[in-house]
Amino acid sequence: MIRNAMFWVTMVTLLLITVTIMATMNFPFNWVFYITVLGQLSVVYMVYKVLTDNYSTNKTFEDFYEDAPIKDRVNP
Repeated sequence: MIRNAMFWVTMVTLLLITVTIMATMNFPFNWVFYITVLGQLSVVYMVYKVLTDNYSTNKTFEDFYEDAPIKDRVNP
């Protein structure tokens, strides 16, 4: 079983984009409906996987963003 939370975020995003494309292309209502329901259940599962992911970091709010540290912007 895949444990990576980013995998689930990617899969749910692709699923919901597929629903949008199917609705735009006038696919039969039952297909769009069932995939929408599957997408909603997938969002709930994805949130669970992301929130329970075993992830730790040594960053704090004082670090701000990694790509633009606030220390460089506040005290040049």
